[in-house]
Amino acid sequence: MNDLHLRAADPSDIAAVLGFWQVAAEGASISDDEQGVARLIARDPEALLLAERDGVLLGSVISGFDGWRCHIYRLAVHPAARRQGIAAALLAATEERFVALGGRRADAMVLERNELAHRAWKAAGYGPEEPWRRWTKPLR
Repeated sequence: MNDLHLRAADPSDIAAVLGFWQVAAEGASISDDEQGVARLIARDPEALLLAERDGVLLGSVISGFDGWRCHIYRLAVHPAARRQGIAAALLAATEERFVALGGRRADAMVLERNELAHRAWKAAGYGPEEPWRRWTKPLR
């Protein structure tokens, strides 16, 4: 894995990231558009981490810290590059970032129907936190 390069995304990556998520990520988010990703990068330039090999985007993760909680979104690995340690490398970097920021516990958004992701998250030491359920309201 020493040929894997992790780096923070910048505005020039937005189109590639959106295209990557269509191939590699499960489900879609209300913020999966150019403006949403641009806002993320502008607000926290270190939050969107990309994994590349030979300049090819193979993985992504968003690590959001609001000063209180650590949230993980959009952990995705290209289907052709799975089971090569890319997700583990992204999670390790994310967890290191959270610890450096003073975070105490990380949570991840994982679709209930994504059984493959459940196994990966469990292998990484994460588990569902009962009896919580996420409640949402679209703002526009």
